[in-house]
Amino acid sequence: MDLFSYVSQINWLAVLLAFIATMAIGFVWYLPAVLGTRWMEAIGKTEEDLKNTEGGAGIWLPMVLAAALTAVLLAVLITGLALDNALAGALFALVLAVVFRAGGHVIHNGFAGRPVAVTLIDSGHDVLAMTAAGAIIGAMS
Repeated sequence: MDLFSYVSQINWLAVLLAFIATMAIGFVWYLPAVLGTRWMEAIGKTEEDLKNTEGGAGIWLPMVLAAALTAVLLAVLITGLALDNALAGALFALVLAVVFRAGGHVIHNGFAGRPVAVTLIDSGHDVLAMTAAGAIIGAMS
């Protein structure tokens, strides 16, 4: 079966819910009261710095697009592998997140000399968000 056949079998409601879940997790994860203050300290920024960052949609649009594409790709892979329950979807997404997302943070932040806290906070977010997305997609497949 080709990629387009898998795309036609995707549960788009599951993709939408997975996308919404990842956005909600990110919103909560980076709240100042949760990990936002620690993350800002680690990147050397203040809340005021982030509010005054120029770019507006230029900052948010790529993040939203990446979250949406992640949900779509997870759905393609989970559907294609016939992972048809929440646990299977979550475990699959967890492995992908640890290897590709957290691994990428480790490599890039390590070479950039960023604090380990940045890597841990960002990697933790990505692993949690992708695992939740995989669970939703798997449960609805």
